[in-house]
Amino acid sequence: MPDITHRVHGLADDSVSPDWPALRADEVALLLRRYPALGAPLGIRWHSPRPLSAAVLVDINAGAVFVKRHHRLVRSVATLSEEHRFIEHLRGSGVPIPEVLADMDGQTAISIGDWVYEIHAVAEGIDLYRNAVSWSPIAERGHARAAGQMLATLHHAAARYTADQRSTHILVARSELLAAADPVAALELQLPDRPGLADYLRQRDWCSDLQHALAPWHATLPQRLAQQPALWTHNDWHVSNLCWSDAGENARVAAVLDFGLSSRSFALFDLATAIERNAIAWLALEQGDGAVHADIASALIDGYREVRALSAEDIHLLADLLPLVHVDFALSEVEYFHAVTGSRANADVAYDTFLLGHAAWFATPAGQNLLQAIRTQA
Repeated sequence: MPDITHRVHGLADDSVSPDWPALRADEVALLLRRYPALGAPLGIRWHSPRPLSAAVLVDINAGAVFVKRHHRLVRSVATLSEEHRFIEHLRGSGVPIPEVLADMDGQTAISIGDWVYEIHAVAEGIDLYRNAVSWSPIAERGHARAAGQMLATLHHAAARYTADQRSTHILVARSELLAAADPVAALELQLPDRPGLADYLRQRDWCSDLQHALAPWHATLPQRLAQQPALWTHNDWHVSNLCWSDAGENARVAAVLDFGLSSRSFALFDLATAIERNAIAWLALEQGDGAVHADIASALIDGYREVRALSAEDIHLLADLLPLVHVDFALSEVEYFHAVTGSRANADVAYDTFLLGHAAWFATPAGQNLLQAIRTQA
């Protein structure tokens, strides 16, 4: 049973009981037996409020480590290892990412019972946005600019990584539906391998819903996206997944965290996701234009351009991509909530509010203003 004293971020900017039980000291001690160089744990310092897994900072004799646990229905050893290989490549190219630690058998993804574990070195820098929810905008324009610079740096390094696509859709951000000439037909082809999502969609008029959501935005995308070089990308570029050199407005990014949503997509997909995550107050849309942080979007783009060139055509594609960049991941959340955690209420939020609602918002005056502000960057 979940620990009722431990709370995690909910879907409505609230604090809720976790779907997954909190990591316990005895559980961590059993895991660390596989890491004799780390020694026995001295105690759990902090429980993460992130809701899709369980994670803690654990004190050890040499300092601390970060321990994360997934249910086997969310990550297997194989699917978690896909993330770790990408991290290893980026670290080897100089991107500041905490090391994923190997156990005494050289494994970085450890299966014990129903759980799959990973242990990371503690990140460098200050975790300024530790308690920020994933949909909260960046407060500082300087932080947005630094985040854009680091994202472009990561993309430079990722250009030399050639692994195949992720072998799972669960809680992974992918771009296949956006790039498909017929997204409905493309999703229909996936459903035999995604029975949990298929079961949910049988209860919804999903073909009509998806066609309606995509219709204003999708027509020109497939041909244009076909010209984009494939690239492994982070896909959750929110400031809460970055650590910082200091607390000042001009702080630099000291470490990049959490590659759980990473996949083989393309660079503008990652940049559009960064804008979606950091420049829109999704939990306060009633504010109208007040929910739009165009200055943050511009700063992300400006920072990115300082490291990696973006043409005028790229900027227009970025704006046109933004209303649909969330589609594949929203469906993966529907699948997760329906087939893994068994929450119909959360699955409905992922479908109605996230999948359909976010796309529809871009047709509002506030959404149109943001897209126009991005186009002016061209």
